Amino acid sequence: MTFTTPPSQAPVLPVSQTQETLARAPRRVDKVPGKKIIRDLGLKVTDQRLLILEVVRRGPNHFTAQDVFEAVVAKNPSVGFATVYRFLRTLSEQDYVSEIRLGGMPARYEWAAKDHHDHLTCTKCNRIVEFENHEIERLQEKVAKEFGFTLNHHVLELYGTCSDCRTK
Repeated sequence: MTFTTPPSQAPVLPVSQTQETLARAPRRVDKVPGKKIIRDLGLKVTDQRLLILEVVRRGPNHFTAQDVFEAVVAKNPSVGFATVYRFLRTLSEQDYVSEIRLGGMPARYEWAAKDHHDHLTCTKCNRIVEFENHEIERLQEKVAKEFGFTLNHHVLELYGTCSDCRTK
């Protein structure tokens, strides 16, 4: 499958292509060896964890635990789903992956090596489009300030129907 770019230049990313790879925007941890990441998490380096980390780092942007499990088990059938899920949770807790929950769908994860971005999700085909908009970011800061908040994190998810689904 080929990833396409809509007119807005935001990448359109299918949510179920585990074997596909994408170039990642650097967050310095992209260059860190997997063994170091696992040790930094306070865990023992195992072949299973290294394989899971490889799939996470080289796979599609938005993946479920099931996606990772299927890709991992294709390479090593002895890895269990619980192992994959627990390791994803640990990576999420330590901010190596971001967990996103989009509209009642199973939790999706993405390697946290990218700059902050928001999501548009098609409610018909579940396609996810990532985008950055400095005006939206500025308005969120303004709203937080009006209510006496200092933002340290946020998730913006917009739902609608993509142009492909509208033309069907």
